[in-house]
Amino acid sequence: MNGYGQFCPVARASEIFAERWTPLVLREVISGHHHFNEILKGLHRISPSVLGQRLRALERAGILEARANPSGRGSTYYLSPAGQPLADVVRALGIWGQESLALKREDLDPDFLMWQIFKHLRNDTLPADPRVVRFDFKGLRKSYWLVLRRDDPDLCYSDPGFGEYLMVRADLETLTRVYLGELDLKTASSIGLVEIEGPRDLVRSMPAWFPASGYAAYARPVRYDSAKRNFVRLEKRAQATA
Repeated sequence: MNGYGQFCPVARASEIFAERWTPLVLREVISGHHHFNEILKGLHRISPSVLGQRLRALERAGILEARANPSGRGSTYYLSPAGQPLADVVRALGIWGQESLALKREDLDPDFLMWQIFKHLRNDTLPADPRVVRFDFKGLRKSYWLVLRRDDPDLCYSDPGFGEYLMVRADLETLTRVYLGELDLKTASSIGLVEIEGPRDLVRSMPAWFPASGYAAYARPVRYDSAKRNFVRLEKRAQATA
């Protein structure tokens, strides 16, 4: 039996929502990623066949609507009216995870981090002419090139061969914590956890264009313990009140 065999609404809802990958599929759709390939890249480790299964299951459950792709073949996916309340569930789950769960080394993934940074760039903070930022993570042989261009930013996995360069070297955990809002970029740079080299204007502009997670406001700050070479979580920031 695939289900729980209980009439409890929690059990029946969990049969759909708690399926592996399903909350993350919904996260991508809620974030504005409606094309199959966009969702696939956002999930990163899911296979195309499993993603197809999850999308079809959510469509059968009346949570997603498949619409014709206006720009070509295939479908696009949107929350249905019945699925809209799940946006609040996914958001609440993310807030709880940000506030309550410590980041572990096995959670770290450079491909996913760079994709999140790329997808959350604010175009109005980017230069009109292309500038290139190379990211090197300590201990990893893989590099990433982020093309900062107001009209058409891009993420490359090989040198695009143009634009002024900014070089960013960091430990993967450090830069992930910066993105999550647990650690300030300027602080990480001042204590040597992030090294930024390049034209002065690009170096100065990085805090302005480097994006933060949508859950950064709920992050618990960390400090770096240089003696133990690890991060220590501090008390949760007080939430602003109206």
